[in-house]
Amino acid sequence: MKPRTSVLIAACLLTALTSRAGAAAAETRQTARLKDVTSVEGVRDNLLMGYGLVAGLNGTGDRQQTIFSTQTLANMLNRMGVSVSATTMLVKNIAAVFVTATLPPFSQPGMRIDATVSSIGDAKSLEGGTLLLTSLYGPDGQIYALAQGGLVLGGYTSGGRGNTKQVNHPTVGRIAGGVLVERDTAVSLRDLTTLSLLLRNPDYETSRNIAAAINRELGREAAHPVDGRRIEIAGIEKGADAVPKLLARIEELEVTFTTPAKVVVNERTGTVVMGADVKLGPCSILHGTLEIEVTTKLQVSQPQPLAQGQTEVVPQTTVKAQEAPAQAIHLEEGATVDQLIRGLQSIGATARDIVAILQAIKAAGALQADLEIL
Repeated sequence: MKPRTSVLIAACLLTALTSRAGAAAAETRQTARLKDVTSVEGVRDNLLMGYGLVAGLNGTGDRQQTIFSTQTLANMLNRMGVSVSATTMLVKNIAAVFVTATLPPFSQPGMRIDATVSSIGDAKSLEGGTLLLTSLYGPDGQIYALAQGGLVLGGYTSGGRGNTKQVNHPTVGRIAGGVLVERDTAVSLRDLTTLSLLLRNPDYETSRNIAAAINRELGREAAHPVDGRRIEIAGIEKGADAVPKLLARIEELEVTFTTPAKVVVNERTGTVVMGADVKLGPCSILHGTLEIEVTTKLQVSQPQPLAQGQTEVVPQTTVKAQEAPAQAIHLEEGATVDQLIRGLQSIGATARDIVAILQAIKAAGALQADLEIL
């Protein structure tokens, strides 16, 4: 047994970059189409969910201990005129599932969308199964769509009695076009005289740039930024196609947007994602490792013949500790996170070590960026 303790010391000698010029340098200006960085307020997806039953499985369905799947089957049969008790049923070809779908904006009755089917019992696989007619509900409890059809899986499982092979995830499948929309959820744009655009990544400068680009295109002061996320367009003429024409005209506009300096780390997986232009203050980082090894050997204590003793097992424990010399990295003012990562890798730091060091640098004030921990 070798428990390892990683000792990370980040001693940062910081002269903070507090000027506006330094802050602006940490941002990257880019251009994109208006429709790629904004969405129209009120035009959104809606999430649907329902409970159903998958039939036709080849003995890979729910077992007897999953009571609700047999109860569902018994209720369905009773509605069809077949009287059967759920306690006496023993089937392995069905599986209870949750069905989820995303209802896109402007959906009309008769549209078909995709569904995701996920097992909620102890079924081994949904391969070859068919989802029986399932009602899909919105957050308001109303039925918006119906789902039914054959499942397509991206994996499989085979074998038995401890010798099995599984590829990907066989208890989740999709039904392409298996959801039929039954309720009109379209947002009426006919009577709108004011329209709002929402930035996907809030930023005051980007909001101002978008309003200016729209005004140049329309030739009048129609758009103005409300805040860092919302741009309001006023003075729209009433008409059946006034709003679609306006959106078609402005959504292809090239607008300038800025990306704030940001570092995203995932401690669970050791993943670090950062912008190449993220700046650091001058730092000195010391990294060392302390290894402690505890070894226990069991020895048998055997008494001499005719002695009044007993045979016993005596543990012999040895503790050994060694510490590697600390390895240092020195960074000048204005160094990027990319240079920091390369330096840490050169001294053998792991991804998890890098996550901890970035947290320490941020706490010391030397990281000129937002640090997001997932």
